[in-house]
Amino acid sequence: MIACWGAGRAVLARLRPPSRRDAWLEAAISAALGVGLYICAFQALAIFGLFRREATLGLIGAGVVAAAWQWRGWRAEVRALRAAAPATPPWTRFERIAAIALALVALPALVAPLAPPAAFDELMYHLPYARLVAQQGTLGIHDWLRYPWFPYNYNLLYAAALQVGDDVLPHFLNALAGALSVLMIFRLGILHANRLTACIGAAIWLGMGDYANALIDMGVALFVLSAFVALWWWRESEPLRDGTRWLSLAAFCLGVAAGSKYQALIFLPLVALFVVRHERRLLQAWAPALLCFLIPCIYWYARNAIMTGDPFNPIGARVFGFTEWVPADYVQQVADVRDHAEMPNALIWSVFLAPFSVWWKRSAAVRAAGWFCLYSVAVWVVTSRYPRYLMASFPLLAMTAAVGWQVLFGWIAAGVRRLRGAPVAVAADGPRSGAGVGDWVVVLLLAVLAAVSVGQTATKVSMISLTPEAREAFLRKHVPGYGVMDYVRRNVTGRVYQIALNEAIYYGPNPIWGDTLGRWRYRDYLLMSPGDTARKLAAEGFTTVVMSPEMVKVLSVRPGFDQYYGLLHDQDGSRAYRLLPTTAP
Repeated sequence: MIACWGAGRAVLARLRPPSRRDAWLEAAISAALGVGLYICAFQALAIFGLFRREATLGLIGAGVVAAAWQWRGWRAEVRALRAAAPATPPWTRFERIAAIALALVALPALVAPLAPPAAFDELMYHLPYARLVAQQGTLGIHDWLRYPWFPYNYNLLYAAALQVGDDVLPHFLNALAGALSVLMIFRLGILHANRLTACIGAAIWLGMGDYANALIDMGVALFVLSAFVALWWWRESEPLRDGTRWLSLAAFCLGVAAGSKYQALIFLPLVALFVVRHERRLLQAWAPALLCFLIPCIYWYARNAIMTGDPFNPIGARVFGFTEWVPADYVQQVADVRDHAEMPNALIWSVFLAPFSVWWKRSAAVRAAGWFCLYSVAVWVVTSRYPRYLMASFPLLAMTAAVGWQVLFGWIAAGVRRLRGAPVAVAADGPRSGAGVGDWVVVLLLAVLAAVSVGQTATKVSMISLTPEAREAFLRKHVPGYGVMDYVRRNVTGRVYQIALNEAIYYGPNPIWGDTLGRWRYRDYLLMSPGDTARKLAAEGFTTVVMSPEMVKVLSVRPGFDQYYGLLHDQDGSRAYRLLPTTAP
């Protein structure tokens, strides 16, 4: 964190300050920029095969030195900003209660990263890819992973973490993205609305974030949020040409996001429309911004286009042609996304009430956030309706929803007063001397959220494994097939094919083949007779097969199975078989 802040601050300090200063928001943007710079540095090292532990430690050390060099100047700047800032009213009792509730909501996020890796996607490809990069020091195409051609920007941080620590450390880099974006939402709420909005928005985003794994969705959310903060700083700069560097910073953050997950590309039309309304200078503004966008992500897309013809492999297959996937894989993936389609968290539904708030009328930034939310939700509804694909928008959705919640509770308060025959007070999100029923309801909501948070904290604490024995017990309980995968990793040499144990491959041998999609898809092997399957696997160099309990029940009872497969290990229902010498039919 110190190194990222130091690297980002070294760049940010050379840009024209935003017109509306906030020391903590700028510090969070500095840290996010530093994360992006480290990703670019790790990517460059890995492209040339130089991504080693010594290089990682050297870069981190350089960032720490940069932070130490700038610390005194930054502290002086913070003091100057505080002295120049207008006096703010003291925190009310209700705001203090909301802040305490927010702190309680943060408890699970502080504890959750300490659990061993157990989430499906982090075990299936995020951590296996990071481990390979950490071990080999270079980028590569690993066709045994489900998504060998995806952009892997944020995963490079996990690779660096695995070079210097164990597999719990990547969780904290995922949590770092969440923590920085929570801080940004809190400061944005204070700047453009009020303290209560800040506490509610930060609490909502904290409650929806997932801090217990090494996925990349919160990293993408951080850079999308940072991009739109920089974009708004550019919009507020007068004249706009003096803030062109903020436009380039926004483009860079979007490039880091697009180099981490394809879903970040959906924001480009919105940004282009916003920018073209105010800036049409091609060489002076658009060209530098485009360059800054391409630096973090062009490698992934250019590599895919050159090697497969599809820069967005595999999701561009219907336009550019199928390579690793076949049309049936594409149909299956789309069907899987639709099967998991559902409504997003109810805490953000109030976003549609934000236009009725006084802050909507007073703040152009709140209106801009509202239009961003409307665009994000509309695109999400049309494309996938899979909640995790909306996570990049969650931070701004949370802040805008906080405005909406205050509208709703203000209406409730007004209704209660009318029933009592009392005068109707000012709206819940407007200034006044005392607190109304709306504020009490808001505080009650945060208190309930905090109570739930305390229970979640206890659950997260129980998942921490302080000893190897505790870690073993935890993984056997939460990772199906962990026991047999661990056995194969320690005892088997040769190529291994797994069946329906995707969620455990991180704990198996490295590499391990087999998946529902791609070149090593199950249906290309399992629809044949046991003998034909065994001969095909043996011809491709496989010596061992591991399968889930469900597949054991299906495959082991087929006629002739025991003639071709010999049991190696059976644990928790999952089994490992060795391929026996096959005979002619």
